[in-house]
Amino acid sequence: LLREMVKVEGDFRIRISSIEPNLLTDEIINFVKNEEKMCRHFHIPLQSGSSEILRLMKRRYNVQLYGNLVSKILQEIPDAGIGVDVITGFPGETEKLFNETYNFIEGLPVSYLHISTYSERPDTPAINYEGAVGIPERKKRNKMLRALSEEKHRLFCETMKGKELEALFENDENNGYIKGFTSNYIRIFHKFNTSLCNKFSKI
Repeated sequence: LLREMVKVEGDFRIRISSIEPNLLTDEIINFVKNEEKMCRHFHIPLQSGSSEILRLMKRRYNVQLYGNLVSKILQEIPDAGIGVDVITGFPGETEKLFNETYNFIEGLPVSYLHISTYSERPDTPAINYEGAVGIPERKKRNKMLRALSEEKHRLFCETMKGKELEALFENDENNGYIKGFTSNYIRIFHKFNTSLCNKFSKI
């Protein structure tokens, strides 16, 4: 599908918004690397940095596979942005297992996190699991991961300083500024200029 999409004429780019780590193949990574219309960005669900919790979640991967995948992406596409989905407070996530998740993500060279706090849903296996995490503890862990995400994003943006990137700007004016995104998913603010609207610009 991606191969057919990039054949379409015109100025546009395609971003893979979410893809399971066990489905992100070498072929897809190389395709993103070599196709100008593909964004240098991957959003890859992790959900937990503990292989024990991943097994409880019935995920089809472990932390070793995930870490190797991130390394492979950045080896092929050094400026790639990588977003990570994380769920905290899943039943059975002890403090020790949460710390495994925190430390694993802290050591990953990713650019931001999208954090969800576990909430009970009827008719799901997890609602009957032992080891429920209290609501205050879930909120505390969420807050810790949000702070980690902010630091990850700051460090990622710092590594882009001095580099020429291509941004696609939007239409709307916000307090005299126009917003856009680079190919590796950094939000850019620029003084509003109608000539930038819906255009790719080197920055």
